[in-house]
Amino acid sequence: MARGIEFNYDKAINSATRLFWKSGYSNTSLRDLLRVMKIGEGSFYNTIKSKKNLYLLCLKHYVDTIIRKRQAVLFSAPTAKLGVRGFFKTILDEMDDSKTPNSCLMASSVCRDVLEVKELREYILGQMASFGGRFVKRLKTAKESGEFPSDFQPEIAVQVIVTYIQGMHRVAIISYDRNRVERQIDALLTGLGL
Repeated sequence: MARGIEFNYDKAINSATRLFWKSGYSNTSLRDLLRVMKIGEGSFYNTIKSKKNLYLLCLKHYVDTIIRKRQAVLFSAPTAKLGVRGFFKTILDEMDDSKTPNSCLMASSVCRDVLEVKELREYILGQMASFGGRFVKRLKTAKESGEFPSDFQPEIAVQVIVTYIQGMHRVAIISYDRNRVERQIDALLTGLGL
């Protein structure tokens, strides 16, 4: 007869997510994971199976919590412009929170060691495509309703924003100053017509 889970699964996944978020996939050892998850090696292998599976579970947890909150602001605002600016404010508020790393787990997952793992690559690229598609649709709908001029290009705007967010998170690991980043974001969004 199989034994049940002998640890708090939700807390363990949350703790592992925070460790991966802080240290990255390659820099996180199984020993470190077992320590923060407060589980033994047997429980880990019986329940989670592998570091790769755990990372995938952590990415899903991150999307369900952090990314969902950001996207709720983006997609629920009364106008697309307010949604985009609120989206960036939410990201910066998270970066200012001393309890979280000033990076993004999804952004830091766009790296060779993670993308070489087929299942992780498929999940990350799928999430990026899904978000990009929804974001473009939001901007197209706003354009059709007259919020943007006829020459506004939603696809290009989304590509530029996603690229900026990737770079913003990479640079923030080295040096983060909210005022400076807010000025950059304002210049970027103003230049894009947002």
